[in-house]
Amino acid sequence: MENDHNNRKRNTYLILIAAGIFLLVDKIFGFSTVVSIVCICFGILSLRNGSSKKGYIFLGIGVVILIGHFFAIIVGIVLLSLGLFYLKSKRTHWNGAYVQKQKLIESIQWNKRPWSLLPMSIWNVVGEIKLDFGFAIWEEPDVTIILQGVFGDIDVIVPENVGISVMSSVVFGQIEVEREKEAGVLNKIMWQSPNYHSSTNKVKLIVSYIVADIDVKII
Repeated sequence: MENDHNNRKRNTYLILIAAGIFLLVDKIFGFSTVVSIVCICFGILSLRNGSSKKGYIFLGIGVVILIGHFFAIIVGIVLLSLGLFYLKSKRTHWNGAYVQKQKLIESIQWNKRPWSLLPMSIWNVVGEIKLDFGFAIWEEPDVTIILQGVFGDIDVIVPENVGISVMSSVVFGQIEVEREKEAGVLNKIMWQSPNYHSSTNKVKLIVSYIVADIDVKII
């Protein structure tokens, strides 16, 4: 029964990923893109030739199709990101309980007062996440945290007595971990503190966003 339940969940995640890929491929290379570009070009030409009414009509049609086009692309990206998030969470936390949160818009400010640190996976479309492990109350000595989404501003502060392993990636944006920095397109940093294996408390941080500014500081 448990295997059947896990298989159904896995199939749901795969359907989300497939739906996201379908929307992206269809909208990027689909017929609507060509139609919107043709309408906009024809509208501009009509305006230049003095036919303002016809020009504005075709411009309006092209813009409406284009807005719908980009909306579908965004939906596709969100579905794809969410499906990959579920799969990554299951594979990473396969051997124990963990907290899972998903929201469209998320603001986490765990940098001003004590907070309970547990294995967790957090997903959002737009996220502002600030973590200070100096305020963390460690429920377990070895914790894995997954932060994933579409748009993110991630700031993490880690005391030097805490061991940390960072796996971070963004399609567009910037990543800075200690003295390593990557900016631009398709950025990825894998970094591990020298005291990771010897520390009493250690955290594995996995961060993956489409567009983000990720900053991890050791103090």
